[in-house]
This record gives sequence, C-alpha cells and structure tokens, in this order.
Amino acid sequence: MSLVATLICNPANPALDSTIVEGARAVLPSPGRAQWLFDEVAVDIPFESDDTPAALAGRLREAREDLPIDVVVQPWIDRRKKLFLADMDSTMIGQECIDELADFAGLKAHVAAITECAMRGEIAFEPALRERVALLKGLPASVVDETLKSRITLTPGGRELVGTMRANGAYTALVSGGFTLFTGPIAAMIGSTVSNASRGPDATALSLPARTHLPLPLTGDAISAAPRSARRARIAADSS
Repeated sequence: MSLVATLICNPANPALDSTIVEGARAVLPSPGRAQWLFDEVAVDIPFESDDTPAALAGRLREAREDLPIDVVVQPWIDRRKKLFLADMDSTMIGQECIDELADFAGLKAHVAAITECAMRGEIAFEPALRERVALLKGLPASVVDETLKSRITLTPGGRELVGTMRANGAYTALVSGGFTLFTGPIAAMIGSTVSNASRGPDATALSLPARTHLPLPLTGDAISAAPRSARRARIAADSS
C-alpha cells in the first residue's frame, strides 16, 4: 500500500533537519525521497507498507523521542483532503469570544468558568450559552466590534492552512457554538468558504435603534452537539 508519513513542527520553533528526516526514512519500509513542504517545518516521506498507519506512526514517534515534532501517516491516495471543518473559539482564534465580551462587564472570570464547565460536559451547552448571554445584559452592542478589533487574534498558521486547502480544491467551513456576528468576520479573516454558528446578536438586529445594548435575542438553534452534527452533514453535502 502506498503511504505517506508527514513530519510537522511549530514554525516558531523549527525542529526538522536532514538528520531527523533520514532517521525517519530509516524506520520506514521502502521509503521514497523526502519532499519538503516547508523547510525545517514540514516534510512528506512516501513509502510502501502493508502495516497499519497507526503502527507505523507509533514507530516514528518512538524514533522521534522527545523532539517537538508531530507525526501523521496516511494513504497517499487520500493525501489531499476535500473538506475542512474547523471550530472557531480557542482553535482558529486564541480566545473564547463570549468570555472576551464578558470582560467588558467585569465578569470574565465568572463567564469563563461557565465556559470551562460546558466544554468539559459538566453542564449542558445550550442553557450554559443562554446563561452567559444573559450576564451580558446592558453592555453596548458596540463591544462586539471592539472585541473583534482589539481582542481577537488568529491562531498562527490557520490562515495559511485554509488558503492551502482551498488552493487545492477543498471546501472549508468555520463552525462555532458562538454567534454569527463573530463567525462571519473571522471566517473572512482566515479565508474560509463559509461559516456557521448559533444565531445571536446579528448585524440586522444591531442596526435597529431598539437594539443598542446586549443581550440581543438568540434565534434558531444553538449549535450544540445534535444541531452541530446535522449542520456538519449539510456542509459535507454542500461541498460534494
């Protein structure tokens, strides 16, 4: 079976060199010539084997020891993916948007604690979302734009990942249990094809004179596990 091993490290801390690559090739059966994707950061090593990708990746990780290098082994035929679904908060960006909004109300620690409990599955997602939104009552709606402008940072490499996948024909989607007012602009920042989120404080509502303060109404489904799975299926269907 034709396979490819990809070695990857943090661009801010390059750890790959020819010695490491040759050491990896020595572990793999029938290795081909290494193909650098990003000097000192990412490299493909094609090879032939009937062993499972998981077993081969395990051997490479043992050879890697404690070096800060990730290992991916997969069939060569599926090397180029056609669909990329990415979470937004603490994944494609470095923050939790609702926690940053809460900071304007002096409630960041309290709201962040609810966020953590919801992420660990200790409380249900939708009631946790509604509870956090209610705590934002009285904030001017302008804090959403201020949060986007001064609080949100893109995860290093995220824009390049999305751009590379789209350049190779992939359909990319940014998904979140948060609000469309954040996913729309952030999807544009990273170059994603589409975005999907719970409908909360949206641009239309914010333009109405009566809607100058939070919280604005949540409309439609909050993107918890079941609705998110259904929307993933729709995104996959749209991309095919």
